[in-house]
Amino acid sequence: MANVTADVIIVGAGVIGSATAFELSKLGLRVTVVDKTGGVGFGSTSASSAVIRFTFSTWDSVATAWESKHYWEGWTEYLGHRDESGMASYIRTGVVTLDAPVVPTRRMTDHFDRIGVPYEIWDAETLRTRVPAVDVGAYWPPKSLDDERFFEEATGELGALYTPDGGFVDDPQLAAHNLAAAAQNLGCTFLFRQTVIQVDRNSQKVLGVTLEDGTRLAAPVVVNAAGPWSGALNDLAGVGGDFSVSVRPMRQEVHQVAAPAAYGSQALPGPTIGDLDLGTYMRAAAGRHLLVGGTEPECDPLEWIDDPDQADPRPTSRRFQAQVTRAARRIPGLTVPNTPQGVAGVYDVAEDWTPIYDRTALDGYYVAMGTSGNQFKNAPLAGRFMAALISGGKSGRNHDVEPLGYPCEYTEHVINLGAFSRKRSVNKLSSSTVMG
Repeated sequence: MANVTADVIIVGAGVIGSATAFELSKLGLRVTVVDKTGGVGFGSTSASSAVIRFTFSTWDSVATAWESKHYWEGWTEYLGHRDESGMASYIRTGVVTLDAPVVPTRRMTDHFDRIGVPYEIWDAETLRTRVPAVDVGAYWPPKSLDDERFFEEATGELGALYTPDGGFVDDPQLAAHNLAAAAQNLGCTFLFRQTVIQVDRNSQKVLGVTLEDGTRLAAPVVVNAAGPWSGALNDLAGVGGDFSVSVRPMRQEVHQVAAPAAYGSQALPGPTIGDLDLGTYMRAAAGRHLLVGGTEPECDPLEWIDDPDQADPRPTSRRFQAQVTRAARRIPGLTVPNTPQGVAGVYDVAEDWTPIYDRTALDGYYVAMGTSGNQFKNAPLAGRFMAALISGGKSGRNHDVEPLGYPCEYTEHVINLGAFSRKRSVNKLSSSTVMG
């Protein structure tokens, strides 16, 4: 049995794990990242739509997304390293969030006003003028394709909330690779195709992990950033009994279709659209395409799974037809192909779609989980949050009793990290969708 000693072991080389590795390496710590896949960002990150938006239901979540935006805008400067594989880019398209009862506009704009997020309130006529490709009809609530009411006429017209600073990152897997490359430049080690079979511990603290090939990685700190495998890793560690928020793996699909001519151009793509009225979202993609995803409307059964390794990575005709047909109702120029194209991935979903960035009852064992679906945008701050939590833990601070505040570099807000605690109250204001 080989033995490797580090200051910190991170399980999971997705965008969150890689961001955490980068931030901890900047502190001069010896960091080892282990991942069961073949490379950086091969799991949930590779299936992310990488949308950058600020529409969340809590102040701390909005402030986190707004601060993170500044890192994406200055990506190379933030990393201090240029990846030989290329650098991910932030594409600023603006985000149009259509009116829907489940996401009251005032709930978000109250946060925007306090935080300083620029926005515009559009009525139906403004929406029609600014995004001529869009049908402004109100169809709430979303309906399944086999519901005889699916193609009923609109019951009214919608306005929208527009945030001009939103958009998307063009290549989420490359963004994770950029973070990993920057961490490696600082001495971080990545181990791929390695499965953790045991979390080593005594009665009070974590001691490291053991891999399937018998290698033991010893460290006083272990970070669970394993995405949809995070729950299983917690079981190995014997933690989770004091969590008040549950987390489960969920299979999701994102589809790709040709963008109609009315929806922007290659040089100037149309805006990212959040459409909870019909239960979908859309954003531009390379080669005059659209990515179309779902927002978990009540009419669509959620696809919870027990084993992420058994999830079919191929898009299904049923979900493709449902999501793309909804998108075509909103953008009438969009055609619905017979053959599904896109990707399927597994999200790590907290019950209120708010992540858990926290310590645990096992000394030295930390979690960055419940992040899939809407936390790609917050990866830079997630890494910084975890570094702050680990540094605070080493100094003896009890985050459960006295939650840490994270001072933002760009916006100067102070984010209460207790908002992402494993022991927090479930967010009752959440839309219970990927919108959070």
